[in-house]
Amino acid sequence: MINEVDKYISSFPRDIQQILKKIRRIILEEAPDASESIAYMMPAYKTNGKPLIYFAGFTKHIGLYATPSAHTSFTDELSEYKHGKGSVQFPLDQPIPYDLIRNIVRFKVMENDSRRK
Repeated sequence: MINEVDKYISSFPRDIQQILKKIRRIILEEAPDASESIAYMMPAYKTNGKPLIYFAGFTKHIGLYATPSAHTSFTDELSEYKHGKGSVQFPLDQPIPYDLIRNIVRFKVMENDSRRK
């Protein structure tokens, strides 16, 4: 069965689809209990009822949205990318930092777990 995130990903060219699928796989590996939906017109994930991470495809970059706390914790690693308080852009003409994305997701999972307790 195709869900909304599958539809979202399939709306992109194949090369971008592969990147989005890999990011999705990383999120689901690190947060297997996360709820998956579409929010703000992009894939969205929650754990413990709290936002975990969002991602989006664009023509020239992949957007990752992990809330300001994650971006503050990864300031050095994100410094080479265009970023805002809670967002970062990974240009499509550079390698996507999948290990960094995995570390950000892990951080957010731990943060959401600690807020539950």
